[in-house]
Amino acid sequence: MTAPAPGTTTPYRSPQTPGRDGFRRLLHAEFTKFRTVRGWVAGLIAAAVVTVGVGLLGAAGSSMVCSGPGGGTCDHTLPTGPGGEEVRDALTLVHRPLTGDGSVTARITSLTGRYAPQGHASPDSAGGGLASGVQPWAKAGVIVKDGTEPGSAYAAVALTGAHGIRLQYDYTHDTAGMPGRATAATPRWVRLTRSGDTLTGYDSADGTHWTRIGAARLPGLPDTVQIGLFSTSPEYLVTSRSLSGASVDGGPSTATAAFDSVTVRGTVGGTWTGDTLGADAGPLKDPGLGYRQSGGTYTLTGSGDVAPVVRGRDEPGKSVEDSLVGAFAGLVVVTVVAAMSVTAEYRRGLIRTTFAAAPRRGRVLVAKVVVAGGLCFGTGLAAALVAVPLVGAVEKHKHFAVHQLSAGTELRIVVGTAGLFAVTGVLALAVGTLLRRGTGAVTAVVVAIVLPYILAVSGMLPAGPSRWLTRVTPAAAFAVQQSSHEYAQVAADYSPGAGYFPLAPWAGFAVLCGYAAAAVGLAAVRLRRRDA
Repeated sequence: MTAPAPGTTTPYRSPQTPGRDGFRRLLHAEFTKFRTVRGWVAGLIAAAVVTVGVGLLGAAGSSMVCSGPGGGTCDHTLPTGPGGEEVRDALTLVHRPLTGDGSVTARITSLTGRYAPQGHASPDSAGGGLASGVQPWAKAGVIVKDGTEPGSAYAAVALTGAHGIRLQYDYTHDTAGMPGRATAATPRWVRLTRSGDTLTGYDSADGTHWTRIGAARLPGLPDTVQIGLFSTSPEYLVTSRSLSGASVDGGPSTATAAFDSVTVRGTVGGTWTGDTLGADAGPLKDPGLGYRQSGGTYTLTGSGDVAPVVRGRDEPGKSVEDSLVGAFAGLVVVTVVAAMSVTAEYRRGLIRTTFAAAPRRGRVLVAKVVVAGGLCFGTGLAAALVAVPLVGAVEKHKHFAVHQLSAGTELRIVVGTAGLFAVTGVLALAVGTLLRRGTGAVTAVVVAIVLPYILAVSGMLPAGPSRWLTRVTPAAAFAVQQSSHEYAQVAADYSPGAGYFPLAPWAGFAVLCGYAAAAVGLAAVRLRRRDA
């Protein structure tokens, strides 16, 4: 090591990294600046309060009046399937116990249906007010089921009203088989075989040449199961839209299927038993639910569905996103606070002082983004953590069914709401940096995020434009609050107004992140090219 020359000194070198230390100071300065402005702090508190308050107002302003047996309160408990999801398990089932491996084969010669339009609750004996027609997802076929308890595991090969033959199992799984309808001239054959906990489905047009549809594995299936025939038919739905919003009309329906050439192989016991499980056809009590046997022909009439519960079709209930309905109002307040936090500096000329103290303008912008985003995230998280249990408690007190969600889904909705607040704050700050005017920045962000959301979910627009708005605008980020899944085998109103967004939750959130990132990038370029 060379000694320093006489009369010179070795300069001191700090072990700390200057860049990191400087950025920490910037963060501290921006945070201090924010918390010392009481209006901004009060604004974030107001955003959380508004979010919770709007949710509470919605819950307190609505009610459900119903009574259970003996005048007691209604029981909104829904059965859960093997995967923990809420399900509907309503069907006419003709079954026998099967021990060990075996199979069931049947020929379906017809599948017809009837439905009762809303308002025709008391048709006359001639069928006045009833309409003939099988629902697209009515189904009848062969089934293996782990008992008759609601929500029990099952696999079935079924002929549907308009979607051909399907292999369905455990409520959420659906595989397509042979297309077409069944008639006396063109019957459909179905078969389901069991080998351990694996069920394999087949279909055929002639009962001789069989095609494998697929296989289903039902873990934990007991040695003795119920095997046989079934029929069921979901409600028909008609969705109407107007300037006042969307409304769903409909009513119950039934499906009647004729089976013959029924063969069960394996160790079976007892005789055929007919059960109507969880079904209520309302006014459709003639010819009635159940089954009739004449020689080798079985005629089953069923109503209901064997499928997952979905919003907009099944029992009117509340979910976590209903507790967070006030998020759009909170976002408006967050937008105002985040935009004003930077435009106020321009208006008062304080931005020159900021840039004099920290000449690297890009780093100043990043520091502002981190602070604003972090504080808005905390605001959204606090609002969601309070709103979800509080609004949910009010909804239960009002006797609403509150749909149960998995812990992972509820966590995603709560954290996603916080992220929605954070990225909206970042977008508002970036737009404020670009426009340097608070009013213009707030208007631009509200028009980009909140307005498309309100138009889409209010039901004022047709489903197509609503889906487009929630796909390409920053309002797509509200998908992160969606708790319900869309199932191809369940007919329902899958529009934003019913709580369904066209993009997956995090994909929708990524759209907003893309807009925010682009705005921050443009703001950084503008800062370098323009004077303060």
